[in-house]
Amino acid sequence: MGRVFLVRHGQTDWNREEVFRGTHDIPLNGFGRIQAQAIGHELSRRGLRDPLFFSSPLGRAVETAEIAVAVFSDRPVEKAVAFTDINFGDWQGKPHREIEKLFPGLYKEWLTKPETVLFPGGETLEQVAGRSSGALLQMARTFSAHDLVIVSHRVVNKVLLGWLLGAGLNSFWKIKQDTACINILEYNGRFFVLNALNETCHLRPLAQADLSDF
Repeated sequence: MGRVFLVRHGQTDWNREEVFRGTHDIPLNGFGRIQAQAIGHELSRRGLRDPLFFSSPLGRAVETAEIAVAVFSDRPVEKAVAFTDINFGDWQGKPHREIEKLFPGLYKEWLTKPETVLFPGGETLEQVAGRSSGALLQMARTFSAHDLVIVSHRVVNKVLLGWLLGAGLNSFWKIKQDTACINILEYNGRFFVLNALNETCHLRPLAQADLSDF
């Protein structure tokens, strides 16, 4: 029975500024790179079994994966398009406060009924769920002899976790995914078992560190 370590990428400036990111390719900031190192140390501590590493192709996820993996392994990180962040369409690159003014009705719907929203020029949560859940299931079956590390995004992770728990897309806002968090799943050949959700213990030392340069 293989384990899946589903990871959210480290912090970017747009995370701090509450800008819709989506498929815009933005880098980690300095703190996000430190978070990625912490992910690597935590994964190393977990004693992964012949691990394989995958990432969304977006830079913030790839950078997180490569920094984390380099801490304890020389294996490559393979890009997996299915775990790309949701396409927010016309909302991408704009802060939440601006979107609330430009699309007041749809923004309210996003906060209350996210499963019904089709972003102008973008995707729905259902589309994200379709591509990401199918890929996760296939990978778990194909690579059952390995532990898998998958670095993705908040929306993708929340959709996947809701799907595997059978909670539905209307559970979206009930699932938290902090930057650089780790979720741990096991696939037993029939279904996934969730062993850890939004694990951030590896980030606690950073709260006391002197990070004034970042």
